[in-house]
Amino acid sequence: MQHPNHRIRLVRWARRAAAACAVTLLTTTAATAAPTQAHTPRPATTAGFVNASSVPKSELQELNHPVPFAVYRRSHGKQTRHGHTVRRAPADEQSDLRQQCEQQTAAAKTQAGWIKSRFESCQKKPYDLILRDKNGTEAIGRLWFDMWTLGFAYDGSRRVDYLASVENIRVQTAPPEDATKWSIGQFFRDDVNASASDPNPQITAPSTVQRDEPLGVWNDKPTWTLTYTSPDLGAQFDSGNQQKVAGTVSMDLGVSSPSVSPYSEVDAYHSGVRFDYAGPVAGKHLGTVFTGARVELVMSRKDPAVKESALHLYDALKHPERTFPSFAGKTIPGEKEPLHRLIDKDKQKANRKKSIAECNKVWGDYSGSGLECDEYPFASTKEGSTKGDNRYSVRLITGTDNNAGGNMILAMYSANRVLDGDPFYVKITD
Repeated sequence: MQHPNHRIRLVRWARRAAAACAVTLLTTTAATAAPTQAHTPRPATTAGFVNASSVPKSELQELNHPVPFAVYRRSHGKQTRHGHTVRRAPADEQSDLRQQCEQQTAAAKTQAGWIKSRFESCQKKPYDLILRDKNGTEAIGRLWFDMWTLGFAYDGSRRVDYLASVENIRVQTAPPEDATKWSIGQFFRDDVNASASDPNPQITAPSTVQRDEPLGVWNDKPTWTLTYTSPDLGAQFDSGNQQKVAGTVSMDLGVSSPSVSPYSEVDAYHSGVRFDYAGPVAGKHLGTVFTGARVELVMSRKDPAVKESALHLYDALKHPERTFPSFAGKTIPGEKEPLHRLIDKDKQKANRKKSIAECNKVWGDYSGSGLECDEYPFASTKEGSTKGDNRYSVRLITGTDNNAGGNMILAMYSANRVLDGDPFYVKITD
């Protein structure tokens, strides 16, 4: 569950960081804003750190020469004080995701980052901050850095790991400002959405959820790891309890100098997760997923095993006028509107029964032909033929192709831990 004193700690941090100067703390409102509120850069006349985008370009001309922090520190003859121990993640644990994240610039810098799959997510968010003097009239420093957050959820474990880091730190200062005294803070918190969870939902946070360090410590030890888990009460899915816990893990960012007011950003990072112990319907009996991931069933019209199934789905999505039942203005969901998994076996049977009746109506008795009635949306979705809106399609295809397509659907469900009601999309390739 969310630590109740988290926001109080963040405000106290801001006050301590500003205590060296006789200025009013201007960021308390931002630090206590609702988690969903977007960060708004302060006007250029504000004292302290402000977003460089809020400062006139003419004022940036003299502060446009970034120096790597390690070089800056040597020139100032400063030694880094030791911070708490932080674990560097093994290179092979993050290298592939980082490389792919680099290619997803627009998505990666958003609040949620780039969500590669149900089990991998990544944020790379660049910062460019201007430090203004205590009167808010003069730019006296500039700070650039990249904030990374790599997320790893696990199929087979009620656990999610976040590898957070501050990297590529560059600075420039005007005397007498000293960037070796600047600090960056990351403050993680978690929350549970009880209405989307099973009874008694809980998230167990790591023992350390915040790190507030001088730039030198971040430069030397950029990465730290946080592991969130959810209590495992053993298999209870047969009684209807899948131990689903819908939650969020968020991170607030703070940047400070002892000479002026600090900069704070609420929800600099925001991650939706779900823990479950759903049993065999999910594949591995328990696991954790990133709920913001787009799940897709991908079929190719060139795949000989499912070329008939893929063509049927393609026509249903792109040319519904070619499908049965036929009526003017027909549309079928799955491409832009998601489908939702249906677990109830009786409702699945009802979908199949209605679809087969439609096949018999259009093509007559096809028994003994080796053909089977293929239906879309699938019987295992809440958008199946019994939904009542007739936004479905049936077609006769060979039995082997139909079976192969069905196996692909089941494999997609298991690979992505798609539970009852979970959304997914359909994509047909050439």
